[in-house]
Amino acid sequence: MTTLNRSLLIGTATAMIALASCGSPEAPATTEPTAPAAPAAAEVAYTVDTATSAVDWKGTMVGVKSHTGTLHFASGDLKEQGGALTGGSFTVDMRSYTFTDTNYAKPGSKQGTKQNLMGHLMSPEFFAVDSFPTAQFTITSVSGNTATGDMTIRGHKSTEKVENISITADGKTISATGDLTFNRQKYGVSWNSPMKDMVLSNDIVLKIELKGTAK
Repeated sequence: MTTLNRSLLIGTATAMIALASCGSPEAPATTEPTAPAAPAAAEVAYTVDTATSAVDWKGTMVGVKSHTGTLHFASGDLKEQGGALTGGSFTVDMRSYTFTDTNYAKPGSKQGTKQNLMGHLMSPEFFAVDSFPTAQFTITSVSGNTATGDMTIRGHKSTEKVENISITADGKTISATGDLTFNRQKYGVSWNSPMKDMVLSNDIVLKIELKGTAK
């Protein structure tokens, strides 16, 4: 190869490299605009409707039978945000007992009647309603469908949990249910006679049903 041809070849290669290095710059990456976050739902406070809300209760005589009934609220409020419970407090009228089971002796019997049970429940041996006519529950925290709170019965306060909470709310009305089981001994609810008290289960089972309207 002649010197002239070699010079031409080198010149051509150099020019091609220069052209390649001067190519169009890479276009900058475009960023899609971020949609603004939806505003958080506002917390709504509701007043409990005492006429349509209630606490269903169940107490058991071990190995014998159970009694069931209903208690009504004296007052209460609920707080909800985005369909989730956030707070609330309730007062139950302990004198509002009604009975829903039929496990009683016939009228005229001296023991085992509804009147006997009512007398026991309201007496100082059990809930002492003359001295403590109401019971209270105040929510202190909520995690998922469980609310932890302070319950006060007969002047005794202890921490309890309402579980399996279900809520339907639309900002105007609310409906909520939950389950609470507590040990009556923590609240001084017991017979003075140990032998008699042994036949009663320590657990009292509650089903709470609340309805309310926005404040």
